[in-house]
Amino acid sequence: MDEDYDEDEYGALDEGYGSAELPDFQPMEGPGLFDEPEPVAPEQTGPGLYAPEQTGPGLFADDEPTEPEPVTAPSARSAAAAPARAPEAPLALYRRYRPDTFAEVIGQDHVTVPLQRALTNNRVNHAYLFSGPRGCGKTTSARILARCLNCEQGPTPKPCGVCQSCLDLARGGPGSIDVIEIDAASHGGVDDARDLRERAYFAPVASRYKIYIIDEAHMVTPQGFNALLKLVEEPPPHTKFIFATTEPEKVIGTIRSRTHHYPFRLVPPKVLGDYLEHLCEVEGVVVEHSAIPLVVRAGAGSVRDSLSVLDQLLGGAGEDGVSHGQAAALLGYTPDALLDEIMDAFAAGDAAGVFRSVDKVIEVGQDPRRFAEDLLRRLRDLVILAAVPEAATNGILDIAADQAQRLQTQVAGMGAGELTRAAEVIATGLTEMRGTTAPRLHLELMCSRVLLPGADTDERGLHARMDRLERRVGMMGDGQPAPASQWPDIAAAPTQAKPAGKAEHSSPPPPTAAAPRREPAAPESRQQPPAPEAPREAVQEQRAPGQAPRQRPAGAPPVGRGQEMPEPAVAPSAQHGTRPSAPSGQLTAAELRRVWPNVLDEVKRRRRFTHMLLSQHAQVVDVADGALTLGFSGPGPRENFGQGGSVDILADSLIEVIGVELRINPVVSGDTPDEPAPRAQRPSGTPAATVERPEPRPEPAPPVPPPTEPEVSADDEVLDATHNAEELLSNTFAAELISVREAEER
Repeated sequence: MDEDYDEDEYGALDEGYGSAELPDFQPMEGPGLFDEPEPVAPEQTGPGLYAPEQTGPGLFADDEPTEPEPVTAPSARSAAAAPARAPEAPLALYRRYRPDTFAEVIGQDHVTVPLQRALTNNRVNHAYLFSGPRGCGKTTSARILARCLNCEQGPTPKPCGVCQSCLDLARGGPGSIDVIEIDAASHGGVDDARDLRERAYFAPVASRYKIYIIDEAHMVTPQGFNALLKLVEEPPPHTKFIFATTEPEKVIGTIRSRTHHYPFRLVPPKVLGDYLEHLCEVEGVVVEHSAIPLVVRAGAGSVRDSLSVLDQLLGGAGEDGVSHGQAAALLGYTPDALLDEIMDAFAAGDAAGVFRSVDKVIEVGQDPRRFAEDLLRRLRDLVILAAVPEAATNGILDIAADQAQRLQTQVAGMGAGELTRAAEVIATGLTEMRGTTAPRLHLELMCSRVLLPGADTDERGLHARMDRLERRVGMMGDGQPAPASQWPDIAAAPTQAKPAGKAEHSSPPPPTAAAPRREPAAPESRQQPPAPEAPREAVQEQRAPGQAPRQRPAGAPPVGRGQEMPEPAVAPSAQHGTRPSAPSGQLTAAELRRVWPNVLDEVKRRRRFTHMLLSQHAQVVDVADGALTLGFSGPGPRENFGQGGSVDILADSLIEVIGVELRINPVVSGDTPDEPAPRAQRPSGTPAATVERPEPRPEPAPPVPPPTEPEVSADDEVLDATHNAEELLSNTFAAELISVREAEER
C-alpha cells in the first residue's frame, strides 16, 4: 500500500485544506434534518380564540347557533405572547410584618434600648450573643443591627431606609453580600468553621462591615467553636459576629466570655394581644375579642408562632370574621361551657356530674391531656381570683366581663384551700399522664382525688375539708342563726328541787320539753366502785287488765331507802346555765350542731350501731379546749357508746367532715342514775307485764324480797291509768318494744 501512495497527488490537497478559508455558515431556516415536520393547521376562516368581538350568539344566548365551527388551539408563539398568570400568593404574616427597625420590635425593650444606645455612642462590640425562646426576635434583631451598622448614615440606631444597604436588608429585600447568615444546624462542623475563618479576613465588597449571623449557634460542635475561638477573640476590624441560639448554655464558655450576651424573653400576653388586634385591623378582618387570648395562648409568648396561628384563622375566616367558637374548635381548646359544668360539679361534690363531663370529653374526641391542661388553667384563674378579687379588672386575668362573673360564682362555691389542692392534684396527674397508654383512666382518677379531700391526710386535705365546713356552717359570718336541735339544750334545762316527804301527782312532760331534775347532791367519782345497795321495794301501779305497765317519766328521782346514788357527770356549762363564748377562730358548739347531720351520715357509713346511739340518744352539749361533750339520754346508751370503738368512729368522722380532731367526753343528760329506775309495784292479784331492756346490765340486780305491804317512796310520781307507758318511753328515750312477759306473783 505504501507503493501506491502518491505524495505529489495528495500534497496539493493538503496544502489546499490548510490555506483555504472556510465559508460562513448561516443558520438554516425551517425544520432541520432530524426535526419532525410540524402539523399544518387548517386555515381558519372564523374569528380567533382571542378575537375582541363576537358576531355569533354568546354562551348564554337564547338562540342556539346553527353549527359551531371548530376552534383550533393557538400556536406556541401566541400562547407565549399572552400567558395566563395566576395571582400572587400573599406572604405569611410573620414575613409581611417583620420589623425593619428596633422601634418596631415589641416586648424586647431590655435588649433594643441598650443596643440603640451603643450605636449612638459608637461603642459597638465585635461579637454579640442573642439567646431566648424561638420566635421572639433574635434573628430579626441581628438583621436590624447589621442594617444599622452598614447604613450610609451609620452606624445609627435608625437606618435611613434609602441607601443600597438598607434596601438590600429591608423586609422582602434580596439581602446583602456582606451580611452572611449561616445555619449552624447544617454547617456546624470543624470544616465549616475553617472555611469561615479563611473568608473572614477578606474585606467587605460594598459595605462598611462584613457581618456573620450564625443562627442556632448551640449546634456548632466543640471542635468548630475551637476553630473559631482565635477569630472571635481577635477578629479583623471589618468583621462582626452575631450568634443566635435558644440554648446559650451549650455555647462553650470561651466563646460566651468574648461576646456581649443579650437574653431575649417571651412577649407578655397583654402586649402581644394588642399587637395582634392592630394587625387584624390592618388586614381588615373582624376577629372576636375573646378569640385573641386563644391565639396568644397558642403562641405561648412567641410572636412568630402567634402570627402563624392568626394567619391560619384569618385564612379560614368567613364573612362575619373569626368567632371565639371557631378559634377554640380549630385550636383544640376545651369549650368554656364544659369547664363550667365540671367546676360546678366539683363545688357541689356531684361525682355523677364530674364523670359525665369526662365522658363528654371523650365523646367529642377531645384529648384528655389537653382537657386536663385547660382544667388546670381554669383552676389557676380561680385561685388568683380567690386571692385577688379585683384580678379581672386590674389586668392580672385577661378575661371577659361575663366570664369573670361566672368565675366569681365558682370561687364562692369552692374555698381557696380546696381550689389549691385541686390544682395540685391536676398538676401532679398531668405529669403522670405523659407517656401513658390510658389517658382517660388517669383523668378519671384525678377527678376522683379532687372529689375526696379526706383521702389526703396532709395539710392540703385539712384545708380543703375546712373550706367545705365553712361553706356548710357559715363560719365566714353570714349572720344566720343556727337551726334548732332536736334535743333540748342541757344548759337551758330548768333546775327544780322536789320537796321531800310528799308525792307529786303530775302528768309527764311533753317529748320536746326538758325533763325536770333535782339539785345535784355531793358528786362522787365514777371510777370508784359503787356502794352496796340496800334491797329496794318496787312500787306497783294500778292498771286495767290487758294494759301495758306504766313507768314513771324520765328524770324522776330514784327509789331507795336511805340509799345515796352517785351523781352522773354533767358538763360545766350545764351547771352554770350558760355556755361561755369560744375564742375567735375555734369551733363552737353552735357551729358543730349545724353540721351534726353530716357527721351522723359519716358515722352511719362507718357503723350503723354507733349511728343509732348518736342519732337517738345523744346531743352536742359543748365544745371547749379541744373536747366535745356529748349528752346521752341515759347511762345505758352512754356505756354502750364507750364500748366497742364507737368513740374512735365518731372522732374519725369528725376529722373527715370538719377536719378537726376532738376528744370525746360522753355524759348523761340530767340526773338519770347508772342503775335502772325501779318499776312500779301493783296490788296482788292483778296481772302485770314488763318491758325487757335491750342492753344487758354489767351486774345483775339483787333479788327483791316480796314486801308485806306495798310501800311508795315519798319522791315517786304516781301515774294513773290514763297514761300510756309505751308512748312515754318511746317519746322520751326513743325506746322500742321488743317483748312482753307476765310478771311473777309476789
